[in-house]
Amino acid sequence: MSNARQQQLLILVRLLMGVLLALWGYRHWGAPGALLMGGVGLFGWVLLVLPAFLLVRRLPRPDGQPMPTLGQCLHAAAREWWAYERVFSWQQPWRESAVPDRCPPGARGRRGVLLLHGFRCNRGLWQGWARRLDEEGVPHVALSLSPPFASIDAYAEQIEAAVRALEAATGQPPVVVAHSMGGLALRAWRRATQSPPARLHHVFTLGTPHAGTLMAQLSGAVNARQMRARSEWLQALAESESVSWWRQFTCVYSCCDQVVCPSVLAVLPEARTLFVPAAGHLQLVFEPAVMAAVMGSVCER
Repeated sequence: MSNARQQQLLILVRLLMGVLLALWGYRHWGAPGALLMGGVGLFGWVLLVLPAFLLVRRLPRPDGQPMPTLGQCLHAAAREWWAYERVFSWQQPWRESAVPDRCPPGARGRRGVLLLHGFRCNRGLWQGWARRLDEEGVPHVALSLSPPFASIDAYAEQIEAAVRALEAATGQPPVVVAHSMGGLALRAWRRATQSPPARLHHVFTLGTPHAGTLMAQLSGAVNARQMRARSEWLQALAESESVSWWRQFTCVYSCCDQVVCPSVLAVLPEARTLFVPAAGHLQLVFEPAVMAAVMGSVCER
């Protein structure tokens, strides 16, 4: 079953739960009860993740980064709710292919961008990015990594095909923007293909669990197990790499990231870093500072 179809089914389950709870609430408390319980059915998941945003205040942080305030954590939670709803309730389940790739033969000399999503996501995540890149005339390819719960190593062939397409169209090594697991998929691609670092101009990872994450314990999927902190897969991946490869990365992270926590796990040794305050894990995709950094790299010679 495709990633988009799975998310469509989850939306139907949420709607059904909202209707059933609204009917129960109406029976006991009338119209106010129906609104309250219907809202719990549709958006009650927020109550489950809110403790994670509060927990990040107690976890280690990269050197020099202050502990996020309670207000920042609550602000990040609110922004993450909106990011989650727009992505998982609309862009990915219903609009996965709404914005096509732009990789025309006449793009020689324009550096392209490869967009890689993370766990439980698909290329619909990048709609806003694709539209902005179209406006700027920047060639781009966004993948839906498949199958969704396979080994991260399984995505290397798809990434290789996308890199080759951008190379052929532009004659330039592309910039890669990878959210969460997408950053690990790119690192696994390079290990599998033994590609020289020069094939890529620069890599931006957004909340990628380079050293794993505690939250991966909540899933038994193959790729989730690989993302667990100190997993054998992650250790072997790091041992296969060089410092010069890591220096091609900019690791974007936030101390309010409720998925890749503690946030020190999102930073590679020797890589550049971009700190985004008060942003949840998914919200990192929508941060203007991240887009600005990527566009600056695209324009580099």
